[in-house]
Amino acid sequence: MPRKRWLARDVRELTRGAQEPGKGTPLTVHHLNQLLLVCSVVLLVAVAAVRISSRSGLPSLLVYLGIGIAMGQDGIGGIHFDNAELTQVIGYAALVVILAEGGLGTKWSEVRPVLPSAAVLALVGVAVSVGVTASAAHFLVGLEWRQALIIGAVVSSTDAAAVFSVLRKIPLPSRVTGALEAESGFNDAPVVILVVAFSSAGPVEHWQVLVGEIALELAIGAAIGLAVGWLGAWGLRHVALPASGLYPIAVMAIAVAAYAVGAIAHGSGFLAVYLASMVLGNAKLPHWPATRGFAEGLGWIAQIGMFVLLGLLVAPHELGDDIVPALVIGLALTMLARPLSVVLSLLPFRVPWQEQTLMSWAGLRGAVPIILATIPMVQGVDGSEEIFNIVFVLVVVYTLIQGPTLPWLAGKLRLGGDTAADLGIESAPLERLRGHLLSVGIPEGSRMHGVEVAELRLPAGAAVTLVVRDGTSFVPSPATVLRRGDELLVVATDPVRDAAERRLRAVGHGGKLAGWLGTDGPATGR
Repeated sequence: MPRKRWLARDVRELTRGAQEPGKGTPLTVHHLNQLLLVCSVVLLVAVAAVRISSRSGLPSLLVYLGIGIAMGQDGIGGIHFDNAELTQVIGYAALVVILAEGGLGTKWSEVRPVLPSAAVLALVGVAVSVGVTASAAHFLVGLEWRQALIIGAVVSSTDAAAVFSVLRKIPLPSRVTGALEAESGFNDAPVVILVVAFSSAGPVEHWQVLVGEIALELAIGAAIGLAVGWLGAWGLRHVALPASGLYPIAVMAIAVAAYAVGAIAHGSGFLAVYLASMVLGNAKLPHWPATRGFAEGLGWIAQIGMFVLLGLLVAPHELGDDIVPALVIGLALTMLARPLSVVLSLLPFRVPWQEQTLMSWAGLRGAVPIILATIPMVQGVDGSEEIFNIVFVLVVVYTLIQGPTLPWLAGKLRLGGDTAADLGIESAPLERLRGHLLSVGIPEGSRMHGVEVAELRLPAGAAVTLVVRDGTSFVPSPATVLRRGDELLVVATDPVRDAAERRLRAVGHGGKLAGWLGTDGPATGR
């Protein structure tokens, strides 16, 4: 039997066993070896594809979807996979990791000024988008109201993975980036509730009850997320773990626990994990660069696995009849629903029209709508396969259009952000000595270049004890001039740890005159 058919048969049997326990082939070491080989090859191909996508401007999610399609029943892999329920479960788990990674990378200093506008975008904007998109699907395409409302709800959520991966490569004003990242982290929660409601009972008769349920779930999720994040940050800052590698594991475990506790308490687990991660990400935890790198790696794995699995689930030969409806609905969503929701939501905040235009075009869709489209399939809604196909085509086509054109549009609108390099500061607690070791890297573009050690003017109780330059370490004198690429070891006592870090960041942004000419830089940072 050819290798391709043999592997496809094994995958089909294992999938059947996951869907119908007792009826599939049990997982053996032989199957595990094949599975590990396939997964490692897929990951390596996906990692190589990131470089191609970054050079071409093609969003990486489309590359991962393409890998899944190539492995599927219509591709060279010949793997038949149609388990929507398993896809939904794995997709939810991947989304938790992606939201956690996004929350850890969200700067509170950027989100805080735009928090009200982001919240309105995630609630009022979603409602406007659902109404307009569902109306277009009903009147222009001819779908029944139930199917139209499900599609409207599914595609009204901006995708966290797409937004995080695309926006952080574009130098935009912090208020635009902060609003879009916060919106993508917040709006998954109400959208999931809407999709589940529409899929279980069709159009809702008592809308006030549904609105009340959404508000209650969001309140519970927000409270649990903030509480878990604060408790986790407090614990990690006051307990010195025996190995630095335990801190990243603990941070991700706390974030996932926030989701689980929020969901079990009948709140929004997605909002809980995002808020808990945001609190942790802005708490100046020990060994932060290692934690950030670990979370970013997990986020990449979650994205790759989720998109490849979604690519496996789709059958390209069944998409033909749904291409035109998807293009029509996507056009209504992109050119009417999204801009209208942005304009109405931001009306009280006096946001410049250039930023509103960019935010309208930056409403990126990705894996989240496709995952949500599996909910009606699992619930057995009539026409659920058509819904899934329409959503899949819509996401692929309009992500292909919007993602690569965002930098061009930002340039045309003359929207550019501050590209000043920030310091990489890693903290390790010295519990018994009641102090901290701060490892400070001076990157390209930092204004700490050319500053003497004495000119840092660190608070009493903090001092630069070691400098590593070109692979050589030495104890600096007060007159030692710092250079780009230097690594500094700063010792600070417990009471002045935060003040020392603030001063280092201020010099990194404003140079030796930081604090005198209003060039302190960010008030908070990691």
